[in-house]
Amino acid sequence: MPKTQSDTSLLRARQRLGKYRIERRIAQGGFAHVYQALDTIEGVRVALKMPHQYNVTASMLDTFQREARLVAKLDHPNILPLKDASFIDGRFVIACKLGEKTLSDRLRNRVSFETALYLIEQMIDGVGYAHRNKIIHCDIKPDNMILLPDGRLQLMDFGIAKVAQHTIVKTMIASGSGTVGYMAPEQAMGRPSARSDVFALGLIMYRILTGTLPEWPFDWPPAGYTTLRRKAHPDLIGVIRKSLELRPSKRYRDANELYRAFKVVKARSLKFASKKRARGAVT
Repeated sequence: MPKTQSDTSLLRARQRLGKYRIERRIAQGGFAHVYQALDTIEGVRVALKMPHQYNVTASMLDTFQREARLVAKLDHPNILPLKDASFIDGRFVIACKLGEKTLSDRLRNRVSFETALYLIEQMIDGVGYAHRNKIIHCDIKPDNMILLPDGRLQLMDFGIAKVAQHTIVKTMIASGSGTVGYMAPEQAMGRPSARSDVFALGLIMYRILTGTLPEWPFDWPPAGYTTLRRKAHPDLIGVIRKSLELRPSKRYRDANELYRAFKVVKARSLKFASKKRARGAVT
């Protein structure tokens, strides 16, 4: 297949692809286009993810097929289920449920403290399930989390994830791919682990609660810390800070350990916020 710098095979609105009728393109990443489409047999709208045609190689197809195999094995309310993965008219297509919006979209508007904790708990729980199945996501970010109409959050896009390979010391090995803004320092050096996913979750927790994304060199306290102190119980701040430790060995071992720590401080955090709000200190 020829490789050029422009993709001449973009799909158009109302174009048919097997049983799917394309409605619009909703996203474009470094590896794939994502379209909203109507499943004309089931009568439901779906998201179709397809590798860029001009960049399809055997290695690229292997990445997408691996994503399909990984997600097909996962069954958790906070992980986006796979509807279909197949070749249609020469294209490899992954079909998933169509979400209402991404977490990134949601964060453009104000998030109440209670909603923030609800979102945080769901995303940690979903990543924890992946870690229990020896899968490191490696690209955790708000754009890779969708929100359903009932408020449920689901983690998606395991295209970069690797099934963990246990070494003698039971560490995890994966690629150094990811998104720079949410990437742990050791992942940028090509040594990601489950602790790298914890770091990304820490960054997202911080952003949800403050509206600010910490930036390299990740000095503590980051910008927005005054807002965090005003809203969050000190124990919750401690959980976030441990998640953002620069040395992986000082972070939570994986998202399951982080989840247990978060659950311990959640109730007192809600009570703390309620008292603050009663005094007019939290909005």
